[in-house]
Amino acid sequence: MTARTLVLMRHGKSGYPPGVWDHDRPLAERGIREAALAGEWMSDDGVSVDLVLCSTATRTRQTLMRTGIDAPTEYIEDIYGGAPFEILEALRIHVPDDTATVLVVGHEPGMPATALTLDPDGEIDRFPTSAYAIVDVSVPWSRIGFEPGGGTLRAMRIPRV
Repeated sequence: MTARTLVLMRHGKSGYPPGVWDHDRPLAERGIREAALAGEWMSDDGVSVDLVLCSTATRTRQTLMRTGIDAPTEYIEDIYGGAPFEILEALRIHVPDDTATVLVVGHEPGMPATALTLDPDGEIDRFPTSAYAIVDVSVPWSRIGFEPGGGTLRAMRIPRV
């Protein structure tokens, strides 16, 4: 059986330029720094990403770029503002069962809510920008979200200097 790991990452701190629609907001300087730090920490944690599912928002795309993670990537509209059922459905549809590690780059509240959907006993006090949760997944990707639970929250990291 393939060991499966899901990394749920919230985008880096974004800017708020006047007249820019939410979907198109870019990363702020802090977001650029912390997204890069998140990528370093994932590497230090031994996280080797095989596939990325990323929201179509500008700040999530920029976050992914700044992590330095170079893996096949699919940009999925439903992750933008997605509820756990939408994120889990994206995993079922887009991730082959033999994929070991998937990174989802998305938003609040979708990222922490998805982690807690998979591990209702997991403890997540907060999920600030650039934070990521590492979840050990106990079911095939094609079945994720169909049964209660389905994962164990292994770590919660908040990259700050």
